Amino acid sequence: MALEGLHHITAITGDAQANVDFYARVLGLRLVKKTVNFDAPDVYHLYFGDESETPGSILTFFEFPGARRGRAGQGMVHRILWRVGSEEALDFWAERLQVQRDGESVRFADPEGLEHELVLARVPDAPLVAHAPDIPAELALQGFHGVRAYTAAAGRSAALLDALGFAGGELAGDERGAVYVYDEPPAEAGIQGAGTVHHIAWSAADDAELTAFREKAIAAGARATDIIDRQYFHSVYFREPSGVLFELASRDIGFAYDEPLESLGEALKLPPQYERLRPQLEERLTPLRNPRTPVRA
Repeated sequence: MALEGLHHITAITGDAQANVDFYARVLGLRLVKKTVNFDAPDVYHLYFGDESETPGSILTFFEFPGARRGRAGQGMVHRILWRVGSEEALDFWAERLQVQRDGESVRFADPEGLEHELVLARVPDAPLVAHAPDIPAELALQGFHGVRAYTAAAGRSAALLDALGFAGGELAGDERGAVYVYDEPPAEAGIQGAGTVHHIAWSAADDAELTAFREKAIAAGARATDIIDRQYFHSVYFREPSGVLFELASRDIGFAYDEPLESLGEALKLPPQYERLRPQLEERLTPLRNPRTPVRA
């Protein structure tokens, strides 16, 4: 039994349309789910990923309209790492994003300041690729490689990370892995807001694994929630000692649970408890234009 790398990463945006424009048009990801925040249904929760909504490729955003820009600091993830497959891919993205290559990586930020880094993949994991019309498949993003977080006391987290299966900052599952890297924090305190990561989720198979890893986390000192039903996966949450909010998320349900794979992300999908609010929510939520949505006859 092992966690299979990252399941998803969730961040915050203050502008859903600009967010879709960047992640679907510029980065070429597929909008795989358009729903609402299960804890605050009057705001969007948008999910981007590969063409098959595969855990390990899923970047999600809570939209809080007009949210002030945040700043990563102590106890926060400050950079998302993505894989690409070749030197040519690094050159392609450096040109597309109008940034400079830094050896075997390309660093950039989204319009709200969320940092990303593309790294040359040297792993056996299957590439998780979206099919954007203007990005050749061999040059596309291939899913997450990991994250970098700020902490001034990395040693405090060692026991919990060991219990979850990390070795030297790396989580190696049978099919997917990921890295979790610490950096010294800046002097300024972090501010949660637009352009910051809210939490990161590690991939468990099902409720049985969630239960087992929850028990491991508690034994290592974590204060973990019970299993929570998020419709497309089940989750357990806790903070690791550095302050980063961890989620363990199951991969046995998926985003095609309530709509066909071929039309993922096109319609607003609501959890059953909020379906009665659909008229009000559709009026309140800003209509979104998805640059990747196909024109259907």
